Amino acid sequence: MLNEEHEALRQSVRDFAREVVAPVIAEHYEHHTFPYDVVRQMGKMGLFGLPFPEEHGGMGGDYFALCLTLEELARVDSSVAITLEAAISLGAMPIYRFGTDEQKAHWLPKLTSGEALAAFGLTEPGFGSDAGGTQTRAVLDGDEWVINGSKAFITNSGTDITALVTVTAVTGVAPDGSKELSTIIVPSGTPGFTVQPGYSKVGWCASDTHELTFEDCRVPAANLLGERGRGFAQFLRILDEGRIAIAALAVGLAQGCVDESVKYAKERHAFGKAIGDFQAIQFKIADMETRAHTARLAYYDAAERMLAGQDFKRQAAIAKLYASESAVTNAREATQVHGGYGFMNEFPVARFWRDSKVLEIGEGTSEVQRMIIARDLGL
Repeated sequence: MLNEEHEALRQSVRDFAREVVAPVIAEHYEHHTFPYDVVRQMGKMGLFGLPFPEEHGGMGGDYFALCLTLEELARVDSSVAITLEAAISLGAMPIYRFGTDEQKAHWLPKLTSGEALAAFGLTEPGFGSDAGGTQTRAVLDGDEWVINGSKAFITNSGTDITALVTVTAVTGVAPDGSKELSTIIVPSGTPGFTVQPGYSKVGWCASDTHELTFEDCRVPAANLLGERGRGFAQFLRILDEGRIAIAALAVGLAQGCVDESVKYAKERHAFGKAIGDFQAIQFKIADMETRAHTARLAYYDAAERMLAGQDFKRQAAIAKLYASESAVTNAREATQVHGGYGFMNEFPVARFWRDSKVLEIGEGTSEVQRMIIARDLGL
């Protein structure tokens, strides 16, 4: 059972998704345009500040509130949901978790209000799951970092309101001889920092995704985020939290598939009756609902552990793994329920189908999640 506050938030976001997002998102998706007006309205609702303290311009809520919000948004559209998820868990959260008082004061009010977005530059063209293979380098030259390298698949990195990207880079050699990884804030517009043209994507077509390049890009030494050499530990913490959020988003998509399939099964007639009267369709949708419900319990559990200060790495991996695979399965089954219409972009399930696959890839592939779970079991 949700408490009163969480239930009110969920209902508010559900209404917003249906009344504001649903009528416009198909056009944005088709034309690969970023929904600035929707983002602006989410900012006014305080959604970008949900898990942050009021002293930083936030709403004083918790991470579970963010997860509930992502689930409700993704029931209608994943592009909008991933924009919010990346803006918070990958954009603002690193600054909140590891930033200095000055960095927080400068950046967080803009980010928590939705006035600006931040991106997280981790993945590189040649190193996806192997984040430890980072090639981007940052050399300290006097009181400036000089950054050279590139990043790939970076969400929210090229919008008109993107204010910064947090970049992981090799800054030296660790005592054990391994790469010393650190995290550095690079404001948008910094000379030498280039946002490449947006990708042509299979899904998430209304979200913003780019490759980034850094050529002798100079930023102040004070732009180091957290301790030098702690970049690897920092992004592992950020990704652990983010996996719960992605699980919630995946649950939303999985539940949206159920919503649309139930609606269509009642309206579509074949052989003299609604297709929802056929047991084959009933069982298919029942299985879809079972997957969505079970995945929801998994992310609820991970979020509860996180908020209680308990170890949640394994539970976050389980939630992300199960929810993402459930989303892919439900999207496939929902398309089958819709028959030929499921292959038409005018129906939401076609969008859900295209959006679902990346959930098994982003913020740790399914294979990575299985590795995490197995290692946590002592294998």
